Amino acid sequence: MPDGTTRCRACHGSDGPVVLDLGEQPPWDRMPPWDTPLPDAAYPLRMWCCRDCGLAQLEADAEHVEELFAVEPRAVVEQSDRSVSRLAAEGLLRPGGRVVEFGSPHGESWLPRLTGRGMTAVDPAGCPDGTADLIVDFYGLLHEPDQHRALHRRAAALAPGGTLAMQLLPLGTVLREGQWYDLRHGHYAYWSLPALDAALRGFGLGVHRAWRYPLSGGTLLVTARADAAPDAATRELIEEERALGVTDPAALARLQEAADDVRWLRDWLAAERAAGRTVAGYGAASRAVPLICRAGLDAGLLTAIGDAAPGKQGRRMPGTDIPIVSPDELAAARPDRVVLFLPALADEVRAQLPEVEAAGGRWVVPVAGREAVQTLPPLAMLGSRSPG
Repeated sequence: MPDGTTRCRACHGSDGPVVLDLGEQPPWDRMPPWDTPLPDAAYPLRMWCCRDCGLAQLEADAEHVEELFAVEPRAVVEQSDRSVSRLAAEGLLRPGGRVVEFGSPHGESWLPRLTGRGMTAVDPAGCPDGTADLIVDFYGLLHEPDQHRALHRRAAALAPGGTLAMQLLPLGTVLREGQWYDLRHGHYAYWSLPALDAALRGFGLGVHRAWRYPLSGGTLLVTARADAAPDAATRELIEEERALGVTDPAALARLQEAADDVRWLRDWLAAERAAGRTVAGYGAASRAVPLICRAGLDAGLLTAIGDAAPGKQGRRMPGTDIPIVSPDELAAARPDRVVLFLPALADEVRAQLPEVEAAGGRWVVPVAGREAVQTLPPLAMLGSRSPG
């Protein structure tokens, strides 16, 4: 789609370029049964950046994307616990307060944690304006095709003195870590802190506080209130992202450079095969799909991918013949190397599958931003930890 015909999902401007083009990609959620013949349907996957408001966004989506059920990792559960504890420490979880949640498929609802502290949950579908003392958005904004409407709904639902709290993966992390594979169908908006603050001010809100956590390379918990100004620590985060060039299309073009050179992963796998070593993967996650497809991987290089979600097992990765198997099946295959596509889950997954290392296998992590594969030290050297 030409740049001049694209409309920003937030400000409706039309001035901006495509900053990342991953070509034709299969929707990540369409994991067909393992024996379904190739090829799979594919659609353009491009990131467009609005020069007017600075929002990086999905230019056009596939025909239909439906998030698959996944087993919530311990790391995500722990992050949710940290975020709710932070909101409590800020005095935002008041008994009797009304809370509205805009959730997503990326984690379990926060409502049990919040109602367990005395708050009253209100359904967002029937929430009248001015209702919520607290709105929580756990990656929900990411899944809204119309960002202007989504922000308006959240701002309008706040009661006087209310707070909007959002968990998100900021564009600053994507750019800093070279995580171009975070672009995917069904994920519409990649907000930076500077752009988000500016957009919220159009609805009478402003970023107040932000805290960074290590999950997924660096997630943020952001709170916004009416006419708020960011505190000193949050201003530092905003300026740090601004210095990275998160609202500058020329700076965002660095993501294209990283995406264009993925031979390193294929070459490493080919070298492992030539050395007589078998390599499997773990984590049939959405971010693994563009990486696998862009590198042109197949079952000859990556024998299988293990995943704990029963709904994914017995299927294959979109766009390739790599089967998805259960963790037990992965361990029984005794691979020499296992590529972990979700690095944040390293301790959790390795503790759950000690058979891999007991059989002499090693876990490795692809580091796309540095075009390298990092071999993790044996778990025994780190001290085994229970996943409980």
